[in-house]
Amino acid sequence: MSDMTLLRIGIAVAMSLLLGAIIYFGRSRNGGQGRRLPRPAREGGRGEPVASADEAESNRGWSDAAVAQEELPLPAPERQLPGKRTSDQFDRILTLYVAAKADCKLRGPDIVVAAEKAGLTFGYMDVFHRLVDGRPELGPIFSVANIIKPGSFDMAAIAELETPAIAFFLTLPAPVPALDAWETMEPAAQRMADLLDGVVLDEERNALGRQRIQHIREELRAYDRQNAAPPLGKSTRW
Repeated sequence: MSDMTLLRIGIAVAMSLLLGAIIYFGRSRNGGQGRRLPRPAREGGRGEPVASADEAESNRGWSDAAVAQEELPLPAPERQLPGKRTSDQFDRILTLYVAAKADCKLRGPDIVVAAEKAGLTFGYMDVFHRLVDGRPELGPIFSVANIIKPGSFDMAAIAELETPAIAFFLTLPAPVPALDAWETMEPAAQRMADLLDGVVLDEERNALGRQRIQHIREELRAYDRQNAAPPLGKSTRW
C-alpha cells in the first residue's frame, strides 16, 4: 500500500474510536441522571432506593422554597377607620356651622381639642364623627368637616390650619332616630362654639335661635313618625 492509503486508513480508525468514545460516555452520563441508586443492603435486609445527587439537590431546592414561602409574613388586614356610613342612601341632610367671630379664625389645634371634649372621634374621610356609644360599626350620628375644600383635616399640618368655620352635618336616616340625632348634634355644636369662642349658625348661615331649633325638632318628630317600623305582625298596605 502507498503511504497515502495507510494515512487514510489511520484517520478513519481514529475517527471511529473517537465517535465510539463520545457515544459511550454520553450514554453513561445521561443514563445516570434522575435514577435512584440502590442503597447498600443491610445484613439480611433488602436495599432501599436513594436519590441521586442531582435529584437530591432538586428536592432540597423545592423544600427550601416551601419553607421560605411558609415564613413569608401575611399582609395585615386593612383597618377600617371609624365613621363610615353603612349605606350611601339618604333622605335629608341637616347642617349647622360653628363660625369664628369677625376678623378671627378657628385654629387647627383648638379644633382638635374642642372636638375631643365634645365627644367626637377623628376617622373616615379625615373628618370628625360622633359615633353611637358602644356601637361604632353603626356609622356616624353626625360628622364635622372643614368648610375649606376638600373639607378634611390634615393632621400632619394641623398646627398651620386656620379656617373661618367648620360644618356639622347630620344625614338621615341616621343610626339613631332623627330627633335623637339632632339632640346629639345641636348641643355638641354649642359646646364647640363655646370652646372655640365662635357662634353657631343654621343651614342658611343665620344665627341659630330658639324658634329655628323648635321648628327643626317638629320636622324631625314628623320624620320619625313617618319612618317608624310597623309593629310586628302587621303589614303595611299601600
